Amino acid sequence: MLPDSVQRFIDAEVAASTTDFSDLRAVVLNGTLKRSPEPSHTDGLLAVTRRVLDGVGARVDVVRTVDHVIPPGVQPDMREHGWERDDFPDLYRELVEPADILVLATPIWLGDQSSQTRLAIERLYGWSGELNAKGQWSYYGKVGGVVITGNEDGGKHCAAQMLYALSHIGFTIPPQADTYWNGEAGPGPSYLDDDRGAHNHWTTRNTVFAAWNMLHTARRLKDGGGLPAHGNVTTNWDLSRSDDPNPEYR
Repeated sequence: MLPDSVQRFIDAEVAASTTDFSDLRAVVLNGTLKRSPEPSHTDGLLAVTRRVLDGVGARVDVVRTVDHVIPPGVQPDMREHGWERDDFPDLYRELVEPADILVLATPIWLGDQSSQTRLAIERLYGWSGELNAKGQWSYYGKVGGVVITGNEDGGKHCAAQMLYALSHIGFTIPPQADTYWNGEAGPGPSYLDDDRGAHNHWTTRNTVFAAWNMLHTARRLKDGGGLPAHGNVTTNWDLSRSDDPNPEYR
């Protein structure tokens, strides 16, 4: 639980905002390895992000990918590639496609992203070949950010990989769109284990900055009709090779 003074400060900033964010949608893909309803340290830090997003009236949907059947792969629907069940196409259509903001959240294991987070990135990649109404790649005009928790190290390493992946497939990355909690060097308490996580003002500040920067960037993109469709319309290019099964065609 955040200190009362910090909660009041965040709520005061929310109340003082004169911008309407109520038409924005955000989806959070939480790569925790813990199935619901087991407490998740990553959810603990995400509560700070949500306090800002919920506070300004944006719709926020949080998905623990581990709660779903999501096969590995880089194709949109893995049922077309031998899997009996694949929940990701429905998650994409119902939550990712209409979202203005996508947040990737992950715990750190062995200094890196969780397997669930890497899986989510690969499956997002599988849908990046879709086109928006302008003929741009499907994630153009959407904003991306990351939230990371751990109890040793790897925060910046994970952020670098995750933000690059989101940028590469078309998301717009605002300034300071990442936040993390690591704790002291060496094994130790995770974010929710004691008061040190929630009472760390550096992490809280960066989480609040990231949330606002995602909102501000999404507001400007939405009001501006997304990214201008000049010089980046994929239908003006034909790089297809029908004999090449490599998905790196975009």
